[in-house]
Amino acid sequence: MDPRPTILLTGFGPFPGVPMNASGELAHKLARTARRVLPDFCFTVAVLPTEWNRAPRLIANLHERHRPLLALHFGVAGAAKTIRLETEAANFCRAAPDAAGTLPAAAQLAEDGPAVRRSSIAAPTIAAALNAKGYPSSISNDAGGYLCNAVLYHSLAAAEARGDHRVGFVHIPQDLSEPPLDMTAVSAAALEIIKIALDTATEKTLLTLV
Repeated sequence: MDPRPTILLTGFGPFPGVPMNASGELAHKLARTARRVLPDFCFTVAVLPTEWNRAPRLIANLHERHRPLLALHFGVAGAAKTIRLETEAANFCRAAPDAAGTLPAAAQLAEDGPAVRRSSIAAPTIAAALNAKGYPSSISNDAGGYLCNAVLYHSLAAAEARGDHRVGFVHIPQDLSEPPLDMTAVSAAALEIIKIALDTATEKTLLTLV
């Protein structure tokens, strides 16, 4: 078993209206770079199916199997013009079909869950750092009611069940073909997100061990 702390990176596969999902490609590209730059951590990547039934189960399994110090999830937002750091996930499902043509089974993600779960990465600090480096970034408190919101909600629930571990969600533009936010720039920005989130998470972990 690898003794290094695990960082979980996820993106999504296609879904209605988005036949090519850049977030899955980003997760893999980011992991390749991060393994070189941050060799003290083990990076695990998953491209999640954009499906109401399968994605939450896979997130729970990934947390149970890897116990990540940081889980950082990526998804595309068609209207996004910035790297958008989500701060909240709502216990809500929009009645929209997934990649399998299936609607959510209920209006809530968890019948007995809180109305809102809050991201546990330092979004304001990260957004400020990214903007200072020339990567247009913003903060959002509405992850939508689709699978991006659902994955953040369930990932936070899994992390909370294990203790204080970091979970974040980042929306990226759907089209990463042109600067200032092409794939190269967004990959570099995502690496900065990991570094800042890890500084906070590692410090918190060390304090609990003292």
